[in-house]
Amino acid sequence: MKKVLVGMLVAVSATSVAMAQGNADAGKELVTTCAACHAADGNSLAPTFPKLAGQQEKYLLKQLNDIKSGTRPIAQMAGQLDNLTDQNLADIAAYFASNAVVVGQADAALVEAGKALYRSGNPKTGVPACTACHGPSGKGLDSAAFPSLSGQHADYTKSQLKMFQKGERANDPANIMRDIAFKMNDNEIEAVSSYIQGLY
Repeated sequence: MKKVLVGMLVAVSATSVAMAQGNADAGKELVTTCAACHAADGNSLAPTFPKLAGQQEKYLLKQLNDIKSGTRPIAQMAGQLDNLTDQNLADIAAYFASNAVVVGQADAALVEAGKALYRSGNPKTGVPACTACHGPSGKGLDSAAFPSLSGQHADYTKSQLKMFQKGERANDPANIMRDIAFKMNDNEIEAVSSYIQGLY
């Protein structure tokens, strides 16, 4: 009896793990509505809408869940995810993560300032280097659900940093991004956002 129970628990656990895994092929069938703002492959053409292509899967799934639950309110996304299951969201995250991001260009006048902040931070004001969490090439860290920044629209990055700075976005673990953005000035936000747009 004990062996049967253990076997059943293992089977249930295996099923739960399998259900939690995203399927990119299934996700592709679910993104028709997403494509209106984010493009079919996740490389949004509108600078106000984020590029989802190449995003870290765990991070993207967390954002989808946060948006659905209302933890991260986004007016344009209201109701968009209501009828999707946890598996649907995992599949969508897997699909966008499987696509390559199209990297843009940084403003040449801001590259040096943006690069310095991204790679070294600002020790005088306590702003850490972005590379610590997002990596030298901006690919992020999936195991920690730290997002990929590489190629992200400068306008979108800037808007999110401003939202973190004002506390209007508050779904960052342990207030990490709110604390960092609060220490940044407008010039730093402008420069690092531009640098990220051309980072690969």
